[in-house]
Amino acid sequence: MSEEKGRLRRFAPVPFTQVEIEDEFWAPRLKVNRKRTLFAEYEQCRKTGRIDAFKMDWKPGMEPAPHMFWDSDVAKWVEAASYSLATHPDPKLEALVDEVVSLVVSAQQPDGYLNVHFTLVEPEKRWTNLRDHHELYTAGHLMEAAVAHHQATGKRNLLEATCRFADYIGSVFGAGSASAEAAADRPGQKRGYCGHEEIELALVRLYRATGGERYLRLSQYFVEERGRQPHYYDLEARERGGDAGRFRAADYSYCQAHLPVREQTEAVGHSVRAMYLYSAMADLAAELNDPTLLAACERLWESVCLRKMYLTGGIGSVRGYEGFGPDYDLPNDAYAETCAAIGLVLWNHRMLQFDCDGRYADVMERALYNGVISGVSLDGERFFYENPLVSEGKHHRQEWFECACCPPNLARLLASLGGYAYSCSGERPAETPGATTLRGGCSIAIHLYIGGDARTALPSGAPVCLAVDTRYPWEGSVRVEVGLTEPQEFTLRLRIPGWCRKHALAVDGVPFEAPVEKGYACVTRTWRGGDVVELEMDMPVERIEAHPSVQQDRGRVALQRGPIVYCFEGVDNPAGPKQVALPDEAALTARFDASLLGGVVVIEGEGRLAEPAAWEGALYRPAGEEASRAVPVRAVPYCVWDNREAGEMVVWVGRQ
Repeated sequence: MSEEKGRLRRFAPVPFTQVEIEDEFWAPRLKVNRKRTLFAEYEQCRKTGRIDAFKMDWKPGMEPAPHMFWDSDVAKWVEAASYSLATHPDPKLEALVDEVVSLVVSAQQPDGYLNVHFTLVEPEKRWTNLRDHHELYTAGHLMEAAVAHHQATGKRNLLEATCRFADYIGSVFGAGSASAEAAADRPGQKRGYCGHEEIELALVRLYRATGGERYLRLSQYFVEERGRQPHYYDLEARERGGDAGRFRAADYSYCQAHLPVREQTEAVGHSVRAMYLYSAMADLAAELNDPTLLAACERLWESVCLRKMYLTGGIGSVRGYEGFGPDYDLPNDAYAETCAAIGLVLWNHRMLQFDCDGRYADVMERALYNGVISGVSLDGERFFYENPLVSEGKHHRQEWFECACCPPNLARLLASLGGYAYSCSGERPAETPGATTLRGGCSIAIHLYIGGDARTALPSGAPVCLAVDTRYPWEGSVRVEVGLTEPQEFTLRLRIPGWCRKHALAVDGVPFEAPVEKGYACVTRTWRGGDVVELEMDMPVERIEAHPSVQQDRGRVALQRGPIVYCFEGVDNPAGPKQVALPDEAALTARFDASLLGGVVVIEGEGRLAEPAAWEGALYRPAGEEASRAVPVRAVPYCVWDNREAGEMVVWVGRQ
């Protein structure tokens, strides 16, 4: 949409279909996602009636009644399965996808509408409560599924159905009633927008996949209209009978509709909704070359990532509305919904493409290695909805949820993980499989150090392959071999993570001093096939302390090594991890244990355990009197906790 000259977004992701992952951390998890998670989720969608609901044979009195957001669970599963098929063809999985897609398409109404609940259960309530209902939200997930399905299989049935749905939505909503000229075109359009954002970013994806500018403009409308006065939610509430003002937040901050988006400076309300809105704002800033939307995103990023984010990359501290609390209010019994951490990844990945700023990659990595992957068990069939940083031993993953947004959301992210690892400078690649073409500054950036390879193409048309060999995140050594058929000049940007205090580079075995720009070591040269870059990053065990305004963690420390945040589980610390304190001077060592939890680095050392006997007969005592004894302690990565026997868990422990 925008002119190439002066465009805000300088980088574009290398599509996941051009990235092959083969390492010891992610590859096993992605295999489990393909072989077990996708099939387990399909079975859950079938057993709970979500898939059969599209047969449209529900009658009043039948239980269960299709829920208003069931469609989105099925759509996310189709999207995840389609990503998997794009990289790992599987006839059995493809047959299931064909079955589900056919059912979904068959449920579409003559006017293009597609939502089981509001077609069968409450047809009289179609478009009557955008604030509380999820019609546009589920439509967005159907659009994302359709794009993924078409690009993976080449089949057009779901894509054509969702285009019809989007066109119908565009006829219902918009600014058509704002002027006589527009009203003549589309009389009586609703000035509404969804209470649960999602369709906004989905429409941008639909635009990129089809070239239909009307989808981009509809996304722009939904974002621009949000929070304007007179407030649409008040108007529709009065039409329903006058429940305006009796909402979770009277000012509509719960769904980020309290102000127009450019006026918002603080992340508030439901955290998943916020992430999807902010992702759409970043998409529109890029497509429309709009610096005001980008500036709003940057302000909101500082609110989220500098004042409201957990060490694990989790967000959303308030259980009551699954959302953000005040600045620095981060209780360790966090809500931290898995979907919210996934949304944080989606948003930061988009922000990363503007100018390859490592702070966005740092947050993306923190969430991926901790608060996202913790959401699924090692066997791939049990899930966390919430990801607290402390547990009494009663919080466990479940096979499914009544509100099952998180499991298929995780599956679709993991199935497309390769698309988050690399970017190229220059024009945006098509989302369909194919070579990314570089223009302008000609850079290839590596954001995530994942073993495997990535393929792209230079402006000359010459193909280039980056083969990455690493044991990251367990070790800080990364080897990148450049594959070329003829010499080519470009810049290879190697991310120096925010956690890394010391690094060294070598090119073909010779030490190399590369300038670091916004967190990336930039190696510019004429490359030849077989050239090798080696990056060494120190990866010590570090004690982490929280900002002094985070009162819940005053006097406490957490452990981190590389991108991995650690926790203490009762199974490793039978004396009770919540009673243990870590002296500042205590030595801590890291070692890889291939036999534990699929192979992880554990941290071991000596802590201090309170002696209950020393407090017998006393509720208080003078500080400093010896009341503890030395005990061995062991910490494991937070992402794999609750995969063994039940017991206490804590991330932040007392500091001595």
